[in-house]
Amino acid sequence: MAEYTQEQLEQTYEKLPDELQEAIFSVQTADAIRTACEKQGITDARVGEVAADAGLVLMGLLMPEDFPGAIEKKVGLQKDALSQLAHEINRFIFFPVKESLSQIHIIVQGKPSPSRAPATAALEEQAPKVARQPETPKRGRPRKSDTYLEKIDEE
Repeated sequence: MAEYTQEQLEQTYEKLPDELQEAIFSVQTADAIRTACEKQGITDARVGEVAADAGLVLMGLLMPEDFPGAIEKKVGLQKDALSQLAHEINRFIFFPVKESLSQIHIIVQGKPSPSRAPATAALEEQAPKVARQPETPKRGRPRKSDTYLEKIDEE
């Protein structure tokens, strides 16, 4: 992961939508990170490392799917515990601001949103607004994974 100067972080922060600016410094975000870390036995300075990488995701400087790998190097958890930590942070921090994150990743990273490529988005904006029928999934075609979706526990 690249290191960023304070000036680069401030410039990036200033360009973020209000929703993401609020999420970065909100008490709820801090509590969610602290709680998720405590559940995995992390109560030391590593909590700050997790929070810093979560902040990079919220700023569009780290892709959500790269978050577990980034924190794996810093917190030293077993795969299962790391997965649970990343899942909880994804669920309580990244998922609520999914739309804003998708948009800034297009701008900052130059990567298209999984749901809409930039060319498609531009065409949709130019096209007249017509009520569309929802697409039905084709059989036998695998669905793309969505890093924001929760896994459903089957009992």
